[in-house]
Amino acid sequence: MTQQKPQAGAEPIVRMNKLNKHFGDFHVLKDIDLSVATGEVVVVIGASGSGKSTLIRCVNGLEEFQQGELDVDDNPLLPDGKATQALQKIRTEVGMVFQQFNLFPHLSVLDNVILAPMKVRGQDRETAVATGERLLERVGISDQMHKYPTQLSGGQQQRVALARALAMEPRLMLFDEPTSALDPEMIGEVLDAMRELANDGMTMMIVTHEMGFAREVADRVIFIDKGRIVEEGPPETIFDQPTEAPTQSFLARVLKH
Repeated sequence: MTQQKPQAGAEPIVRMNKLNKHFGDFHVLKDIDLSVATGEVVVVIGASGSGKSTLIRCVNGLEEFQQGELDVDDNPLLPDGKATQALQKIRTEVGMVFQQFNLFPHLSVLDNVILAPMKVRGQDRETAVATGERLLERVGISDQMHKYPTQLSGGQQQRVALARALAMEPRLMLFDEPTSALDPEMIGEVLDAMRELANDGMTMMIVTHEMGFAREVADRVIFIDKGRIVEEGPPETIFDQPTEAPTQSFLARVLKH
């Protein structure tokens, strides 16, 4: 059943306040203030190296931050990787799909999907298999469940990675440029699977270079430049009427084709 989109004032599942991230002397994220409401689809755009991927990798603790506040589903993360108990809880509630598929090559497609629910959530195999089969059907790849990752196309492998993340029943899904490693003809099938998730009301943070997709699925678009949020708003505002010069320059470059 399709869930309703978040209403104004909906409780945020992600809260960032004055978040700062450094790689040595390089200041990657600068005073990031951002909240994501339950059921909202937030798409993060910007040039390569602007801090987009680092931003969402902070949400599940894959990157540590040095100053500021970050709370995910009422689990506060502290600077420099502290509060490991909160981090463990976050990682059971936040799914992530990466640029690379990160599937286990020695396991079948189905076994890749059911491994975490059995090991982390303690599901019995019968329950995990039933859920895995349903999710593989959902992403359109149930006919491949007994194959191994190396027997699949890149687009198929990325859909397996999506099903694997969904098997943990996440409250939030993160996508870090999930189509950037795919051949052009395979991009559409992954975007279709993500589009269905958005339509079903999944809370999502997406980093992507696919501007048409961003315009279509986003409730809100965030433009980052040199580690700062420069502009944010509904997709029709950001794409059609950007007010900040860096946003205008970026969109003029990426949309000219």
